[in-house]
Amino acid sequence: KKDKNLKPDDPDEAGTKYVLVAQEAKTKLVISHHVGGRALEDAVELLSDTENRRDKSTELPIFTSDDWDAYKNALVEVYGVEEQPEYKGRGRPPNPKKVPPPDLKYGQIVKYREGDEVTDVKTRVVFGDEEEVLNTLRLAGNSISTSYIERNNLTVRNSVSRLIRKTIDFSKCLNPLIMHLCLFFAWFNLVKPHDALKIEIADGRRRWKKRTPAMAANLTDHIWTLEELFRFKPPP
Repeated sequence: KKDKNLKPDDPDEAGTKYVLVAQEAKTKLVISHHVGGRALEDAVELLSDTENRRDKSTELPIFTSDDWDAYKNALVEVYGVEEQPEYKGRGRPPNPKKVPPPDLKYGQIVKYREGDEVTDVKTRVVFGDEEEVLNTLRLAGNSISTSYIERNNLTVRNSVSRLIRKTIDFSKCLNPLIMHLCLFFAWFNLVKPHDALKIEIADGRRRWKKRTPAMAANLTDHIWTLEELFRFKPPP
């Protein structure tokens, strides 16, 4: 859907774009991002790419988000299994439909607003056993929350000039914005140490080892330099 102020002859890429981000809470690693609209197909694109990057030998993670329904429907689209509804004996037999598998766990944080003010915040478990989901998150030191991704969104907005409205840097073309974000998230994962990820070194003195999200996720053993990032050739 295009913005109301767009002209009929504007290109399809014109208009408001959203940056959807999948981030691992423990390591702060940005797993995937998608630049596009705010529809079911955009959420499916993000979650499909996230699943393609997941180690299939591991269990499905617990997903958390705000209460945007597209995420709930996209999770069923990406991870759902087909189930044949019961035939009642009248009319055409119903088509198979996708349902969430037993190992899919998903929680939402719901914010209630009056005008621009948040008046209440509640959590709910959408998929999975509520007690199991909450206990698993509690043991990992987490909860149903969007604080990590909201803090990440603040970092992105403050770091990517193409997202700052009413400035000369604001992005007018889609591809340069996508390329800028790709570079930014590579820098965020590999080059920029994250203060919450530092670990104490037990050598008799109180010292700390800085780590990037990629180090915390065991994807690399050192903090990359910008030169190393620019010279890296990804596999075909």
